[in-house]
Amino acid sequence: MFKGFYTVASGMIAQQRKTEILTNNMANANTPGFKADQSTIRSFPDMLMSAVKSTTLPTENGLTLSSASPIGALNTGVYLQETLANYTQGTIYSTNFSTDVALIDTAMPVDADSGSKGSIFFRLENPNGGEAYTRNGNFTLDGQGNLVNSNGLHVLSDTGERIQLANDNFQLTPEGAIYDENGVQVATIGVSFSANPDVLVKQDNGLFQTIDGTVLPTAYGQDGVVFAMQQSYLEGSNVDAARSMTELMTAYRAFEANQKVLQAYDKSMDKAVNEIGRV
Repeated sequence: MFKGFYTVASGMIAQQRKTEILTNNMANANTPGFKADQSTIRSFPDMLMSAVKSTTLPTENGLTLSSASPIGALNTGVYLQETLANYTQGTIYSTNFSTDVALIDTAMPVDADSGSKGSIFFRLENPNGGEAYTRNGNFTLDGQGNLVNSNGLHVLSDTGERIQLANDNFQLTPEGAIYDENGVQVATIGVSFSANPDVLVKQDNGLFQTIDGTVLPTAYGQDGVVFAMQQSYLEGSNVDAARSMTELMTAYRAFEANQKVLQAYDKSMDKAVNEIGRV
């Protein structure tokens, strides 16, 4: 009876966490550069149940033998194994703001060890040290003329320095080079490459970081990495709203079904304690 309680409870916890992930995806369906989270639910190893019996042989000393008869497997519940971001390219759309930049994946190599396709990111200065990374190119200029993202983090050049501009009247080439209004190259927007982006840690506000804080290598000159940038455009979220809504309803129904089973177990325990116990 209590094993059933644990199995049902684990199912409810897993579906609740999945619902939270899907809800967060839906809430960021219109966030530029947002990468949808994907969850994996797996079951705990099954327990093989056996009935142990004792048989007394009619010998002089009364020899007793024990034997086990297999009953079957008992499922012990499920759990949310991991959550990974989906790094596929989002839709590119026009904004008409010169400081907006869309990062376009043209060709990305596949990591031989993990089988995952690599991904590229804008380089940002992390206030806690090191670098942070994002796909959100919704940039602007701060009071000192530095190119920053929507959270005020400085955008770094390919040499790891802050990018300072006189005004927003500049031109960006597909290769990432920034030219001011006089046609002079000011900097090149920094872009980093991750061969296996699944190992990155997803932070708030669309930011990513490496697990140990190391700096990702530059995407410029990487074998098999082909990309471009488009000024006055942004990369939209890659959340599939219709699919996410369907999965959200499925997770809700699964949670509701587990809840009904839990209520049935609760009623059975109530009868066992208050009615059978009296007999």
